[in-house]
Amino acid sequence: MATDATEEKKDAPQLGSVDKFFGMTENKTNWKREVLAGTTTFLAMAYILAVNPGILSFALSGAGVDAPNPGAVFTATALASALGCLVMGLWARYPIATAPGMGLNAFFAFTVVLTLGIPWQTALTGTLVSGVLFFILAVTGAREAIVNAIPAQLKLAVGAGIGLFIAFIGLKGGEIVQASDATFVTIGDFTDGTVLLTMFGLIVTAVFMVLGWKGGVFYGMLATLALGVITGVIDLKLAEGFTPNLDSFGAAFTGFEDAFTVHMIAVILTMLFVDFFDTAGTLFAVAGQAGLVKEDGKLPRAGRALATDSIATSAGAVLGTSTTTAYIESTAGVSVGGRTGLTAVTTGFWFLVSLVAFPVFGLVANNPAVTAPALIVVGVLMAKALGQIEWAKLEYAIPAFLIVAVMPLTYSISNGIAMGLVFFPVMMAAKGRWKEVHPIAWVLMLASVGYFLFLTE
Repeated sequence: MATDATEEKKDAPQLGSVDKFFGMTENKTNWKREVLAGTTTFLAMAYILAVNPGILSFALSGAGVDAPNPGAVFTATALASALGCLVMGLWARYPIATAPGMGLNAFFAFTVVLTLGIPWQTALTGTLVSGVLFFILAVTGAREAIVNAIPAQLKLAVGAGIGLFIAFIGLKGGEIVQASDATFVTIGDFTDGTVLLTMFGLIVTAVFMVLGWKGGVFYGMLATLALGVITGVIDLKLAEGFTPNLDSFGAAFTGFEDAFTVHMIAVILTMLFVDFFDTAGTLFAVAGQAGLVKEDGKLPRAGRALATDSIATSAGAVLGTSTTTAYIESTAGVSVGGRTGLTAVTTGFWFLVSLVAFPVFGLVANNPAVTAPALIVVGVLMAKALGQIEWAKLEYAIPAFLIVAVMPLTYSISNGIAMGLVFFPVMMAAKGRWKEVHPIAWVLMLASVGYFLFLTE
């Protein structure tokens, strides 16, 4: 019997230190599967390395305002993403990747800098402050009070509205939608090379996504880039000057003098609001898909995961990029077996490797026809939240619709959120459900009214 026990011990799996740390055997996975999952996640979200400089640098400079160096934005994007992924993987130990968030980068560029006229350095200061506040909320437990104050219907509408706003930016950048004196907007010229290249990219990317290719958005950008170069629509010289650098490092520390004006307080709160709910929603969605949510609905180490997001946001602001958040594209890695923090660590590794591939990302970032399809498709993915809104209940439907409609039509995420926060308590009171409205929601309503009055001054 002793011999049998010895043999049984030999046959038992011998867990290595890496296995024990990440809990791979416990989660029925292995390092090969985790590395594959992390690589898959990176391919699904690598578009941000091109899109972020396109929004934070080229779009701003094209509008004639002071903008950060595109190489600096690229470097900050890669480093902030890598840092967030590593902290998420090694500390929170979840298969969730982070990077500068879509929607929040648009808010940073088009609302804060272009509409409000706030210098990008001060906007980075606001991002840093929001990251620090988010960290405090994450570690003190105050997040539960805020989450409970905002109904799920409005949270869904915010995500969907941001998706439509991003898609509109893509349609405009790819010149499929153009300005019109008669109708405000109109369809573009389908004999124009940029429009045709955008349409090609959109079709190819959509086909890749429908076929279930995990890196469909990234592959679609590469296909569009290749055709653009072959046809001459894209000039290879566009990559010149796009060299990784740290020119924006520390710029966030220069704007504290103007960081607490009424406008900037509204900006900081908007960043905090969107990042807070976006991260919480993504965290539970990805963890749920991976089977990591407990039977009681609780998520182990949730506080660490939320704090990780705020750490990455703060570090990203110092490096020179907009708010860093958890990415729903992490579901791509989970779908191929990612279950532990090793998946996120692998994704972070690839973000570091991308720093040597900057010429390709430079070409992509400087050509809206290449990035536009990615923006439109990401908008589609975010708009899926519309299906979960209870449209039959007008007390939810009206504020939700206003959020979704006002964001793209006023070119402002904060305007849409504020509109929804004004109408929700009023609609609930009209329905006789005022007791169900959290006191914080009434405070947010008054703050939103003040925000609109200030905008008209």
